[in-house]
Amino acid sequence: MRKLVYYIAATLDGFIAGPDGADPTGPDGFWPVPGDYVRYLAAEYPETLPDPARKALSVTAEGTHFDTVLEGRRTYEIGLRAGITDAYPHLRHLVFSTTLTESPAPAVELVTSDPVAKVRELKQEDGKDLWLIGGGELAGALYTEIDRLIVKLGPLTIGTGIPLFGRTAAFEPRTWNLTDHVVLESGAAFLTYTRG
Repeated sequence: MRKLVYYIAATLDGFIAGPDGADPTGPDGFWPVPGDYVRYLAAEYPETLPDPARKALSVTAEGTHFDTVLEGRRTYEIGLRAGITDAYPHLRHLVFSTTLTESPAPAVELVTSDPVAKVRELKQEDGKDLWLIGGGELAGALYTEIDRLIVKLGPLTIGTGIPLFGRTAAFEPRTWNLTDHVVLESGAAFLTYTRG
């Protein structure tokens, strides 16, 4: 059965974005993106690079982890503001929203129904794992369905912002088993946890 994997960048203090929810790696962002980090992503998780980055880096690898990306509306709108209607044309791309009425890109599937029910349905299909890109609100809604966490831990703190599981996640303590870790020279760490 396919797994739901929350593969996400987080600060040392547990935030995935600043208080405004803008792209932390964008032109006005605060998140450093060192060369070893980009090289590691391109080699190990090429399918998670957005299409403009794949083209700039001449990445054509299909990837071995994911064939589907799940995204909340606010995260999706970061790309829309940059003029990108489908950042992941090489993956099946689902956007969860209760406010969008139609998809801005033909290949992007709009999901307006219960995210938990949809994820359970997707898990039963054949294919590679499901990549939950965020944001925090969608991750909070899918908290009970997440099978694996891959946290790209950045060597920085920001004090406040959008937490890993959003601001409205229910209090539900859960233990996770560390199953893999890679620490890059730049200080970024890739920590893989499986639900305990």
